[in-house]
Parts: sequence; structure tokens; C-alpha cells
Amino acid sequence: MAASPASSAPNPGEPTAAPHDLQGLSTELTARVPQLLEAMRSVGTGLELHSTLDRICETAAELADATYAAIGVIAEDGHGLSDFVYHGIDARTALRIGRLPDGHRGLLGALIHDPVPLRLADLADDPRSCGFPADHPPMRTFLGVPIRVQGEIFGNLYLTEKRGGGEFNDHDLDMVRVLATEAGIAIGNARLYEAARQRERWIDGSVAVTTALLSGGDADEALQVVAEQARKLSESAAGIVLLPTEEGGMEIVAVASDEPSAALGVIVPPESEIISELLGGEAVFIDDSATDPRAMTDLARGYGPAMLLPLRSDGRVLGTLVTPRARGERPFSEVERTLATQFASQAALALMMAEAQRDRERLAVFEDRDRIARDLHDLVIQRLFATGMMLETAQRRSVVPEVQQGVGKAVDELDVTIQEIRTAIFALQQGPAEAPSNLRTRVLREINMAAVPLGFTPSHRFVGPVDAVVGELTGKNLIAALRETLSNAFRHAKASRIDVVVDATALLPDGAHGVRLTVADDGVGIPEGGRRSGLRNLKRRAESLGGDSWYGPGTGADGGGTAVVWQAPH
Repeated sequence: MAASPASSAPNPGEPTAAPHDLQGLSTELTARVPQLLEAMRSVGTGLELHSTLDRICETAAELADATYAAIGVIAEDGHGLSDFVYHGIDARTALRIGRLPDGHRGLLGALIHDPVPLRLADLADDPRSCGFPADHPPMRTFLGVPIRVQGEIFGNLYLTEKRGGGEFNDHDLDMVRVLATEAGIAIGNARLYEAARQRERWIDGSVAVTTALLSGGDADEALQVVAEQARKLSESAAGIVLLPTEEGGMEIVAVASDEPSAALGVIVPPESEIISELLGGEAVFIDDSATDPRAMTDLARGYGPAMLLPLRSDGRVLGTLVTPRARGERPFSEVERTLATQFASQAALALMMAEAQRDRERLAVFEDRDRIARDLHDLVIQRLFATGMMLETAQRRSVVPEVQQGVGKAVDELDVTIQEIRTAIFALQQGPAEAPSNLRTRVLREINMAAVPLGFTPSHRFVGPVDAVVGELTGKNLIAALRETLSNAFRHAKASRIDVVVDATALLPDGAHGVRLTVADDGVGIPEGGRRSGLRNLKRRAESLGGDSWYGPGTGADGGGTAVVWQAPH
């Protein structure tokens, strides 16, 4: 039997309404009205979209006495299906069948472009049918009805295999069309509910990001919060934050993903077409990162759809937020793109406010450092000089050799102390942009900078050709790790001694040559249940380079204190 003629069914563009009375209806249709009303009640129950689709499939199958039912949700661009919900096929059979229909060909594809009711006695007789994949259960009879939501085509409801071996009749078609109308209303309500929940989640994520950025904590940790929130809210495989470099490109500074990523520290050159668009404040949406010729790095080849959103505020691009999905995942919807763009704008505003807050704090620190440097130079060094001269006078007047020797040693110690104070003054007066490129010198600078708040200078030791073998990326991350550990020691350890060792001859567990930083103290150690966000940052930074970080007993009595180890390949 061919498809039922158009004259046997109402106009597809005008959904059938439920009958106002039962006069004139056939005995069969009259008997099924209570079943239809119960089906309509069932379909309108609940607000979660996917469960609503499941319920529609199940209800339609019961109403038309069909073995199988499915709903194909049409993609936003009108080409293919974005979702396929089915009923009647068990999980084991579905696993054997494999990939779900995509609607790009066959009868399902034809119904996307021509959404009209369709009734077939045998699917195989329709010239548009392309058959079934292996392990698919046999299906012969077919009934398809479009589902409209607020006048727009949402998808198609498919029913197959009428129980008892018969065919779907006109009464089945009428009943299913009425159900499809009610389904459209239920889907519309579920969509509104889902959109409201989605907006609520994005707003909560924006609040979390703003709170993290303005809490005055570590800047890297705050950017990590941005990446993690964006990844979770967009249901992506990763969340990535990039910041502009002096050369005009962008550097990946935060990555949130299930697996350790090698992306941290990767620099995208300014020649990239996408970089110029992002720096111009334009959002970029990619359907498939693996095949897009504009892909910024080789890392993009492992992803599918992606959103690249400029973190723009007050006409200034502070960075970029990237949320890629896994290959084969659905593209981002228009609603998701809009919400993500608004999230990026909010994050950019929070970044700018946090930057202004850090600038104020940095200015206060610089003013305090200038004051300390002046006091050290004008008061402490002058007093030490005067004390040294007094000791030298006492040394010359003394006739006891032991006294002369002891005083001479004290004078020498004073000379060393004066030299160390001058080094500290130089470090206090040196701005962040003046950091030297030599790794050994940068390590010493960090140690001398830490000496002022600590009240003593940590000891240091270098093993191997540090400057010759350690690369720029690893060196940059090592300095950040050293700064973090010294800061933690000052704030929490209450230590009287800190030892810093940089070993460029370390052998990593996988046999690779690397550099190992060890910072050990004799302080109070890490209390149970204490915050470990800084230690997590160290580990994440090391893992992004293929290394690792951990902590253990320190140098105090009976292993008191903490020793933090950070290592990565050269």
C-alpha cells in the first residue's frame, strides 16, 4: 500500500483539534476518546524536556498500538537531526545497531524537508527509504506526523510495526495528530522551563566567577575558576582561557578538563586569522575544530564544535574564553551562544575590576617597599656602618689577641650583612618588568624578594647547568612555582629556615631528563583539612608540562615542616 492520499487527512499546516462532541464519530473512534484524553494528560505531565520526549514516544506507541516509536528533533539549521529519542528498542539492541539516525538521508531526511503526515503499509515500498543498518529489528508499517511548537516545526513523531500485523488506519492518524498537537504544547512548556533553568545556571556561574576574581586570591586560581565554570555551564570537553602576549598573540593560561592538558603555556601566534578576529572583539563559532582551516593550534584537532569568546570590557579585549566540545558532539545552540557571550562579558568585567583592585594593592606594596628601602638605606645601613667603625676602633685599642680576632670576625659579619641589605634594597626597588631572563638570576631574585617579609634569606643551591638546559616555558613555570611555595611558607609555615634547591640533572619517572625544584622548611607543616589550592595549582602547572608536584616532611625536628617538590621536563 502506498502513502495515504492527502485528501484523507487534514491540512498539515492546521493541527487537528480534539472533537467537541462524540456525535457522528465511528464506534471505534468513540471508544478510543478516553484513551486519547488520558494520553494527552500524560504528555502534559512534567517539565524536563528529554523526559517529556520519552513520555510522548511511549504514549504515542500505546495510543496507536505500535511496537516502536521515536521523535526526531530537527537541528536548528534545518539540516538533519540534533536528537533522536526512541521507545521499544532495548539497550542491548541499540548498542548493536550503533549510531542513531542523523536525518541526512532516507525517509527521515525526506520528512524533515517535507513535514507532512505520512502513512505506509510497507516502508520498503517507498522510494525514499534507504533500508536499515545491521542488527536493526524489522519494521514494515509506518506512521509519521510532524510536531509543531509555537507554529515552528520541532521534529517528527514516527510510529512503526502496528501490533497484530495490521496497518495503521485513519483513526490512528487522527489520534496521533491530536496527540502531536498536545505534544507541541508540552514541548514548548518544557523548552521554556529548560531555558529558564539554563539562564539561572549561567547567572550562578557568573556570580561564582566574579566572587573568585574579586576575592583577592591568586590570579591563576581565579582564571582557573573562569575556565572550570565555562566548561561546566556549556557542557564542553574543556574550558580554556587565553591572555594577550606582548608579541601580539595569545597564551593559554588556564585549562579545565578531565585529563591533564599539554595546552597550558602554549602561545598562539598573532598571524592566526582567529586571533585577529578575537582581538578585534568578535566572537568566533566553529562547527568542527578538527577540520576548520582556521584552527589555532594542533590541540584543536582533538575537538569538535567550539565557541571562542573575547573577554571584552569597556572596548578593551582582556583575553579569550574557549569552550570546545568533543568530536561528534552536537553544535552549540543559539541560546547557548547567547548565554556564553553574556557570561564572557561578565567575566571580562570582573577581570577588569580584579585587575584594578590588584593595581591598587600593587601600588600600596610598591609604596611600602620604597619606604622599607629608604629606611634600610638611611637608618639601618648607616647604623651598621657606625657600629662597624666603633668595633674597628675597639679592635685597634685592644691588646688581647682573642678580642681582636673576635671583633674582626664581627666586623666581617657586619660587612656581609650590609651587602645582603643592599641586595634586598635593590630587589625592593626593582619592578616586575625588569626581571632578568637568566633562570639562575630569576631564582635568586625571588629568594631575595622573599627575604624581606620572611625576615631571613632562604638558602639556595643549584645542581647542573640550570641556565643551559632549562627551556623558557619550563623556566617560567618553575619561577611561578617557586614564588607560590615561598609565599605559602611566609603566610602559613612560621618557619625559621627555608632551603631552595634547583636540580637540572633530575631524572623523571618516565626516563626523561628534567629539572626539579625543592623548597623545604622547618615550620608547622600543613594541617589536616587545611586549604590546598596553592598545591593544586602547582600540580596542575607541572602536569601541563608532563611533570608532577607533591609535598612531604620538611627539615624540622622529626620531619617537621613541609618540603614541596615540583618537577618537569627541560
